[in-house]
Amino acid sequence: MNEKRFRLKGEQVSRFVYADNAATTPVSSAVIDAMMPCFTQDFGNPSSLHQAGRRAKDVLDSARASIASSLGCEPSEIYFTSCGTESDNWAIRGAASRMKKKGRTHIVTTKIEHHAVLHTCEALEREGYTVTYVGVDEYGRVDLNELRAAVSDKTALVSVMYANNEVGTIQPIREAAEIAHSVGAIMFTDAVQAVGAIEINLEELPVDMLSFSGHKLHAPKGIGALYIRRGLVIDNLIEGGGQEKRRRGGTENLPYIVGLAKALEIAVNKIKDLPRVEKMRDRLISELTKIPYSRLNGHPTERLPGNVNIGFEFIEGESMLLWLDISGICASTGSACSSASLDPSHVLLAMGVPHERAHGSLRLSISHDTTDEDIDYIIETLPPIIEKLRNMSPLWEEIVKKEAAKV
Repeated sequence: MNEKRFRLKGEQVSRFVYADNAATTPVSSAVIDAMMPCFTQDFGNPSSLHQAGRRAKDVLDSARASIASSLGCEPSEIYFTSCGTESDNWAIRGAASRMKKKGRTHIVTTKIEHHAVLHTCEALEREGYTVTYVGVDEYGRVDLNELRAAVSDKTALVSVMYANNEVGTIQPIREAAEIAHSVGAIMFTDAVQAVGAIEINLEELPVDMLSFSGHKLHAPKGIGALYIRRGLVIDNLIEGGGQEKRRRGGTENLPYIVGLAKALEIAVNKIKDLPRVEKMRDRLISELTKIPYSRLNGHPTERLPGNVNIGFEFIEGESMLLWLDISGICASTGSACSSASLDPSHVLLAMGVPHERAHGSLRLSISHDTTDEDIDYIIETLPPIIEKLRNMSPLWEEIVKKEAAKV
């Protein structure tokens, strides 16, 4: 894939490097092969009583058991959804609604959560719940002292993401869960970026709910899941038939569920290859931070194996992305250009990153498919782009004059 040639605006580019795996991943051929029988021979509705339905039910049960085995939990604790966003909504709304009946109407989360969490919490605020948004340190790690001070006997839910989707910082989930449980609150973690990227054993991890999504680990878009610890009851988000033990209505998306199970199995087996990915990540960080006026965003060591997020001053991230794209490199930025907002990333601002550096932040997210040659190409291609864009900036011109005056 990385060696293919393609044309863009009449220009031929010699290399294609996909470095935006945190946004989505290509579906692997092994996952496609595993899914295919569900479109032809195992096409039945798992709720049907005839032989085609029974065969589909067996496939569904097998996939659920495989996922549970990969995550260290019981099959009965895995519930399938359409995506990570649905899982987040169900976990938060379901827990809030159930705990409200016990007089608990307070939710605690962090300022750097994915919008699927933040917007759901904001919606609940409009419905009468109170929400505390806990801050993070300069590396994007949740302030445990602030979290401890925020919870009370009125707290229904504590929601802390496992690893941040922008800067890759891994959170102290175990400690956060202990704080939540100390006041009788439910602990939920959005693990969409973490599942398949780092080792997770739910038998040992003291969380009550955990969400994940297929398209972040080489399964198709449109499939996700929510882990709900045995014994925990939350209200339903989607009503319907008797699917998912009557807790999530809708005919199960059997091909994609099988694809999710296969993708997770492959990802767990590849965790032993993480040192190679981390080595490439660290090489990118080392070389790109040699560019003047650049700085790593996120924790230097407690970060996802494939995440590199660097802020470059005196440039706009969107322009950098366009030039990288012309060069055949797919990446993303911390700037919120997709939402038609001029504001930089809420994650970076919560970390105390200055606006000027937040606007020029670049996220490169690599995977097991990334090669050393891909890393070489990024390291070779990016510095001239930074130089080109800075030479167009009047702010950079002032910096150059000041530097020259010091000589």
